[in-house]
Amino acid sequence: MNRSASPAPQAGANIAAEPETDLQCGLSEAEAGRRLAEHGPNAIVEKHTSPLVKFLSFFWGPIPWMIEAAAVLSGIVQRWEDFVIIVIMLLINAVVGFSEEFKADNAIAALKQNLALKAHVLRDAAWRDIAASNLVPGDVVLIRLGNIIPADVRLAEGDYLSVDQSALTGESLPVDKGIGDTAYSSSIAKTGEMIAVVTATGANTYFGRTAKLVESAQTTSHFQRAVLKIGDFLILITLGLVALILMVALFRHDPLVQTVLFALILTVAAIPVALPAVLSVTMAVGAVKLAHMKAIVSRLVSIEEMAGMDILCSDKTGTLTKNELTLGEPVLLAAKDASEVILAAALTAHTDSPDAIDAAILKGLGDAAMLKDYKVVKFTPFDPVRKRADAEISGKDGTFQVSKGAPQAILELTGADDALAQTVNAHTGKLAATGYRTLGVARAGSDGKWSYLGLIALFDPPRDDSLATIHQAKDMGLDVRMVTGDHVAIAREIAGKLDLGTNILAADEAFDREGRRHDGDRIEAADGFAQVFPEHKFKIVKELQSRGHIVGMTGDGVNDAPALKQADVGIAVSGATDAARAAADLVLTGTGLSVITRAIEEARMIFERMNSYSVFRITETIRVLLFMTLCILVFNFYPVTAVMIVLLAILNDFPIMMIAYDNAPVARRPVRWDMHRVLTLSIVLGMVGVIETFLLFWFVDRYLGLPRDVIQTIIFLKLLVAGHLTLYVARNEGWFWDRPWPNWKLIATTETTQVIGTLAAVYGWSVTPIGWEYALAIWAYALAWIPLENAAKVFVYRLMRNGRGARSRHVERISARLHPHARNDG
Repeated sequence: MNRSASPAPQAGANIAAEPETDLQCGLSEAEAGRRLAEHGPNAIVEKHTSPLVKFLSFFWGPIPWMIEAAAVLSGIVQRWEDFVIIVIMLLINAVVGFSEEFKADNAIAALKQNLALKAHVLRDAAWRDIAASNLVPGDVVLIRLGNIIPADVRLAEGDYLSVDQSALTGESLPVDKGIGDTAYSSSIAKTGEMIAVVTATGANTYFGRTAKLVESAQTTSHFQRAVLKIGDFLILITLGLVALILMVALFRHDPLVQTVLFALILTVAAIPVALPAVLSVTMAVGAVKLAHMKAIVSRLVSIEEMAGMDILCSDKTGTLTKNELTLGEPVLLAAKDASEVILAAALTAHTDSPDAIDAAILKGLGDAAMLKDYKVVKFTPFDPVRKRADAEISGKDGTFQVSKGAPQAILELTGADDALAQTVNAHTGKLAATGYRTLGVARAGSDGKWSYLGLIALFDPPRDDSLATIHQAKDMGLDVRMVTGDHVAIAREIAGKLDLGTNILAADEAFDREGRRHDGDRIEAADGFAQVFPEHKFKIVKELQSRGHIVGMTGDGVNDAPALKQADVGIAVSGATDAARAAADLVLTGTGLSVITRAIEEARMIFERMNSYSVFRITETIRVLLFMTLCILVFNFYPVTAVMIVLLAILNDFPIMMIAYDNAPVARRPVRWDMHRVLTLSIVLGMVGVIETFLLFWFVDRYLGLPRDVIQTIIFLKLLVAGHLTLYVARNEGWFWDRPWPNWKLIATTETTQVIGTLAAVYGWSVTPIGWEYALAIWAYALAWIPLENAAKVFVYRLMRNGRGARSRHVERISARLHPHARNDG
């Protein structure tokens, strides 16, 4: 936004008609007290919930109920080892969830730190300092250089006020305001001094509404929903089959205590007690890797969301751009060369404490030593009434004057003719259309005659790595959308430079004055958004989420906090405010955006690991539970003992924890939880395992005629060896020998536990010994089935891919008919 004065209302306009007040005396203390009781304090009110209540809430839900029931049953039958392990798992899950619940509270607290603490207010015709929290609508306040504006105010008296509201609106330059304009709470007065009337306080201010948006932002991660679905599925299978076993046992008059104990152990082994913990550990290991990339994860589930993110809404200023003005090529009018224009502009700059514009001009000058040849005799700083800054200079060529300011103001100063005015207007319009801000520069000799030297073009350039990062993101199937508070022309120019597309939608085209959306299709199809406020960013994210997208949002200011909190993945860039960092899921500590694409790659590998574990865990539950249920129902035989079930559970825990370190492929497109795919594959692999185990049972029972206790050990070893080998099958979509190969930690741990189980079966550690002959035969049998399992998996994946492709083409045809002009991103 260019520096410009706001149009002042006519004299006598009733600025303070609402709320009612007297500009000469202010409010009385009695009236202020009444309004304070009516409107409440000028503060952001937080909703507090007892920490104990929050903590206890994590013990309520389908999975916690089942785990708690298993813990109670363990205590009843005095299996204290199981009881302790189950309780520890419950506490770990509760602590992890409880810590994440403080995210919203931290974001609100960071927002509150931006509020002014004191205010200079007129009460009972006397000026005094009071706590800003005691301000009420109608109070008359004085705003000076450096003040944090304590509430939303309407400017009533004074010449001008230059306000830095970048943290609220994203505008990269201070905004000049005059009588009748509104200044927002928590913005900062940079220059000028004015008297103002408070129009809104607390949650009713622009800033307060931003804080309320942060508080209201609520998302349930796809990871959390997936865990619940997996847990519910396993719980239903377990309860159904265990209930069937109990009914049959009661019908057969089996010993009640033995049956209940077996059912208890089977339930504890089958219920996904460690499911949340294992997946959390997998993400935590990934979070450590991301930290080495200078990306701090503040919410673990956001890693999974990042893997599926298909739209990244990126703030422009300070994120895609450097947030530092740079000189373009000057437009020459009366000047002989560009250096003459830049030198004249530099002579009107504050060299000791330059603002963004002066800093860019001084940097464009190149050699600051050139200024030593000149002495500033008189300096008149920029103000929005005159719209220019003037200086009288003494140099080696004598005394002269220079001026820089708004192009129209310099035209007026130089008394330009119509031809020059048309030339200046043409260049200014052309530069504005391409996103440049312009300043006019003039010089007058000792005769006092001004000449228009030329125009200086200023722009905020893209970061050096932004273009490459965006191209890489697109190659990964990520659609990047620019979101900025700047003008459409500026946004369109930057978007063009970064290959983002130039279909930029202004906020007032997408939303009406009440913030309701006009056209969701236009919002979804836009390449970016301009002239947006915090509530617009927030609603853009929500609209895209409502259309099935997993949305990321980058930002650095208070104005980005609501959208960062609402987004599936909120990313606070380097140098972000505390409010933005507290609301975000990922905080970048290094400059640039390239770390985002690296983080997405890591997130997609983490997702593959979690997917592998889910498939393995469901497969094993189906394989063990269904086989045991069929054996009990058909043959009235318990194929493994309770001790063997405990051993299987313990030996399974070690390799599945190593999944967190496994090598995993990086998907070329965003990945999401597909429960249909996970459950279908798990059921197929589980049924293959049941058939495999039944054939072995039939052979050793009917053909070899082995004793039942020996058969139990054989089945135990087969379930252990084949189950662990299934890890290698489940870890990718191709053949088990395809790259990337398993990590050495996974291989070492898996094979170690298999060897331990084999030694237990061979030498009879808590089981009937079977010797090396049968043990090696079981290994050969399990290895022989691996290619068959893998072939079944590849076949299932191929069927699902073909079905998904056909559905996708059908949906695209329907969408093309319904929205013939909508953009197709493939």
